[in-house]
Amino acid sequence: MQQPRQWRIIPSRRVEDRISGEYRSVFKGYGIEFDDVREYAYGDDIRDIDWNVTARMGHPYIKRYREERELTLILMVDVSSSLDFGTRGRTKSDTAASLAGLLALSAARNHDKTGLILFSDRIENYVAPARGRRNGMRILREILATEKTNRRTDLGIALRFLNRVHKRSATVFLISDFIADGYENEFQNSARRHDLIACRLNDIGERLLPSAGLLEVADPETGEVRVIDTTVDQTRIRLREWADARDRRLGRLCRRQNTDRLELSNQHNVADVLRRFFHRRRQRLFAASAQRYNPKTMSSHGILE
Repeated sequence: MQQPRQWRIIPSRRVEDRISGEYRSVFKGYGIEFDDVREYAYGDDIRDIDWNVTARMGHPYIKRYREERELTLILMVDVSSSLDFGTRGRTKSDTAASLAGLLALSAARNHDKTGLILFSDRIENYVAPARGRRNGMRILREILATEKTNRRTDLGIALRFLNRVHKRSATVFLISDFIADGYENEFQNSARRHDLIACRLNDIGERLLPSAGLLEVADPETGEVRVIDTTVDQTRIRLREWADARDRRLGRLCRRQNTDRLELSNQHNVADVLRRFFHRRRQRLFAASAQRYNPKTMSSHGILE
């Protein structure tokens, strides 16, 4: 936990400034909330047209908004035992703490509310959303100081808790290694209500097993112990296939729900990965907006005719 503990004492101003700028550029404009619709009038911004209402009524309607005070950011952090695994001097839980800490401090600098849900196969801790740097530092302390009561992971329980406690839409970073089953329905429900971002933590050792002879390995969540022969090619192949299958399952789920996915390995710099993610997300949202409001597209809908 060396890097997050250093942040707890003296956060890097340069890193924090750069991440905060990227965060603001991606999430600015989320501080407004839909209010109602009204008929389109000359001079209205065509980007505000509500296509569903327009199609039903036969003539253009636009959305009206009211301002919110701030964005609400929810950090959901997996603290199950599988995150204790790590190679090259850093565990997946270290990476999770680094990511959550950067996001919490960025939100604080942008005057957004930030909340925290720590979970295993139960809710381990909950911090209600609040503003301010002190709240951001508290969130980081809670992540670092949490003592696990359970080993296993249950994403479904965590997502149900999110939807029960937060009725209004929020931006949610779900930080986990996603070594779990049976969470798909709750993931879909959460993605419909919130801006859900799946942050998957992984380690190179989960995919590439060295040829090191006989190894005694233990499942951190179940405690089951086995002896495996790493010189057997089929053993290493099965490990890669398991990791690939997990990747594909989460990828399909995110594509179906049109949710963003952030891949994080403990061999990468978290700040650099987060900045690249913000950049890609900003480009994708801009491209989607440009396509939606393309004059040719609008003419084909009869709006500009």
